[in-house]
Amino acid sequence: MPLIKHPKRRGEWVELQFMARATSHGLTVSKPWGDCARYDFALEYRGVFLRVQVKSTTFMSDGAYVCNTVSRSGRPGDQRAYTARDIDFFAFYIIPEDIWYIVPTAELKRAKYAVFLNPREPKNRYFPYMEAWHLLRGPN
Repeated sequence: MPLIKHPKRRGEWVELQFMARATSHGLTVSKPWGDCARYDFALEYRGVFLRVQVKSTTFMSDGAYVCNTVSRSGRPGDQRAYTARDIDFFAFYIIPEDIWYIVPTAELKRAKYAVFLNPREPKNRYFPYMEAWHLLRGPN
């Protein structure tokens, strides 16, 4: 994985990774124009649309990768949590591991600011969502 230090460029690169991976799972990917929407992508599968917010991380703490679950305006201390009114899923990307977690927004009620993702610990709360792309296709 490339080491992209500039946060905006890294975010753009991660979004490209997401589009490629989602497309490989049979999903149609749409990107809203501009950057005012609370979600990064709208995914469609068999006529059903879902809103997805993409986040990434390289940061580890106590053996788990830490990925934030809030949006920031750029001003210090100005952050806002995502809700089910804003998005349907988070797609968390662990860059050094090349692993995606596809997590329904409803599963993040207790994660106020961040999630701790440990791909080597089956007891980790988010372990069942590792590479869970099937969730974005809805119930079949």
